[in-house]
Amino acid sequence: MDQKRFNDTFLKACRGEEHDHVPVWYMRQAGRSQPEYRKIKEKYSLFEITHQPELCAYVTKLPVDQYNNDAAILYKDIMTPLPAIGVDVEIKSGIGPVIENPIKSKVDVEKLGEITPEEDVPYVLDTIKLLREQLTVPLISFGGAPFTLASYMIEGGPSKNYNKTKAFMYAQPEAWHLLMEKLGEMTITYVKSQIAAGAEAIQIFDSWVGTLNVADYRLFVKPIMNKIFAELKQENVPLIMFGVGASHLANEWNDLPLDVVGLDWRLSVQEARDLGIKKTVQGNLDPAILLAPWDVIEERAKAILDQGMKNPNFIFNLGHGVFPEVQPETLKRLTAFVHDYSMNK
Repeated sequence: MDQKRFNDTFLKACRGEEHDHVPVWYMRQAGRSQPEYRKIKEKYSLFEITHQPELCAYVTKLPVDQYNNDAAILYKDIMTPLPAIGVDVEIKSGIGPVIENPIKSKVDVEKLGEITPEEDVPYVLDTIKLLREQLTVPLISFGGAPFTLASYMIEGGPSKNYNKTKAFMYAQPEAWHLLMEKLGEMTITYVKSQIAAGAEAIQIFDSWVGTLNVADYRLFVKPIMNKIFAELKQENVPLIMFGVGASHLANEWNDLPLDVVGLDWRLSVQEARDLGIKKTVQGNLDPAILLAPWDVIEERAKAILDQGMKNPNFIFNLGHGVFPEVQPETLKRLTAFVHDYSMNK
């Protein structure tokens, strides 16, 4: 890789260092809205793509090449490590992850195994190594947080209200904490192996933790998150936290030993700063706005940039993932706008 051409703007923003433009990347930028990706998906499933390092690297790099983004995020799913510990998971089209053997008791939790990434997910590590040779921007990799993984494992798939998960948590606290511990250890081992392979930043997705109130988060989830981030902090790469509908937990995340607080569209950058969040913030255009006319997109992006650029520790992103309906041209134009506007400000 030609070091001279390497764009480290994203890493500088994570660390709060001076840089010349606001860095941009998009959650779920790899795939979904890209015609090239759709063509690949006609032939291969998500799991099949991730098991082929060359193909997976191509899908990961595609949005960086097309949109000129400042970071790539590895194409994979938060469920990727679960089969290694004995969870029978299948990604079903139009539904999401479906688990045939949901967790119902402490006995089920005790049966869960451990992950050995080099043996269990070598294709993930091989893809990272390949991308480090190909990319001229930082590669973000990721893991699912224990609460979100547990919610799928207990519900058996996606849920609207997480009643089974919460019921398990309240009724079987001992089993719950054991499950958090096991999933936490898996996440630490899995993520460390990705960093060793060459991932330059890590995002932890606790997608559905917003379903909990602050008191329950502190009691049932925060201790394991603290442990995960404390362990990963030693690896010396930027650590990002993100969840949906979790604005009430932003201050809890700010307490954790991480570098970047990801915001969804419900909490503005200014509101986050007013709460006392001094860490780098990432976000947070509502992805639905990408389906609006360009003048609306520009106006909303400008408002977010004006708030974010008051500090050097700001990364532009969406408040959740790119929809399949979004035009690639829109993302390319938005990236150029963020770069130009922030450079000239």
